[in-house]
Amino acid sequence: MIEVSDSPIRIALLQGCDQGSKEANVAYTIARIREAALGGAKIICTQELFNLSYFCTIQDSKNFDLAEPVPGPTTDRLAMLAKQLGVVLIASLFERRSSGVYHNTAAILNADGSYLGKYRKMHIPQDPGFEEKFYFTPGDLGYKVWDTSFGKIGVLICWDQWYPEAARLAALGGAEILFYPSAIGWLKNEKGDLGIAQHNAWESIQCGHAVANGCYVAAVNRVGVESEIEFWGQSFIANSYGQVMDRAPADTDAIVYADCDLIGLEETRRDWPFFRDRRVASYSGITKLMLDQEKG
Repeated sequence: MIEVSDSPIRIALLQGCDQGSKEANVAYTIARIREAALGGAKIICTQELFNLSYFCTIQDSKNFDLAEPVPGPTTDRLAMLAKQLGVVLIASLFERRSSGVYHNTAAILNADGSYLGKYRKMHIPQDPGFEEKFYFTPGDLGYKVWDTSFGKIGVLICWDQWYPEAARLAALGGAEILFYPSAIGWLKNEKGDLGIAQHNAWESIQCGHAVANGCYVAAVNRVGVESEIEFWGQSFIANSYGQVMDRAPADTDAIVYADCDLIGLEETRRDWPFFRDRRVASYSGITKLMLDQEKG
C-alpha cells in the first residue's frame, strides 16, 4: 500500500450526462478519469450508476438484464486503469448478486489495482420517477470504511445522504471523506415551485454531515434530462466546516476538485469534540421506528 502523504490529497468527482449506451458511458468515464488524474486527483468518484442511463424512471423487468456481478467486467477494466494511473476509484454500478436479487452498489478499487470491496445502498427510495424499490434489494454489508492508498473513505449512495445515522456510523468507523454517488433531480411539475428549496435541502444536509462528523463530504450527481427528470448536477465537495470548496454547474458535464487536508481533520475533531461528547446511552430510541409521545 502507498503511504499516505502529509500533503493534502486531491479528490475529484465526475459529473456527466448519459452518453446513450453502456459502452459509451464507460468510455466517456475512462476519459474523464484520465483527465482527473492529470489534474492531480488521487481519489476519483463516479456518479450513481455511471455506466447506465437512469433506468429507474419506470418499472420494467427487462432492465434487470443491465446488471452485472461486482466484482466483474467493469470493475476489472477500471482496476487496470486505477493501477496504471495510481489512483483510487469509486465506481457506482447495478449489481446482480444472484437470480432475482440485485443491488445498487459502489465498488472501491485501490491505487495498486486491487479490489478493496463494495458498499450496497442501504436506503432505497420510491417516488414518482424514482422506482428504485422495484429494482434494488436494500444493502446488507453495513456502513463500511476503506483504508485506501490515500486516506480512509466511506461510501454511501444517493438516498443514504438524507440519513445522519449513516454518515455518523461511517465517520465513527474512521472515514475522513464521505463520498455520495448520486442521481437526483427535479420533476418537471415541481421545479417551478420547489426546485430551489429541494436543491438547498440536498446540499445543506450533506454539509451538515461534514460539520457533525468533522470530515469532508463529496457528493457527485448526474446532469441532463432523462425521461421526466432533470438531474440538477451541482456536484460539490464540502470541508469540515460545511463550506463548499468546489461546485459544478447545474446544466453541464464537469469535474469537481478539492484538496483535502486529512492531517488537519484530527485538529478539527479535537477543537470540536462531537465524538467525545456523544451521550451514547441516551440514544436507544434511535433503533425504534417511532417514539410514543410522553403523556401527562
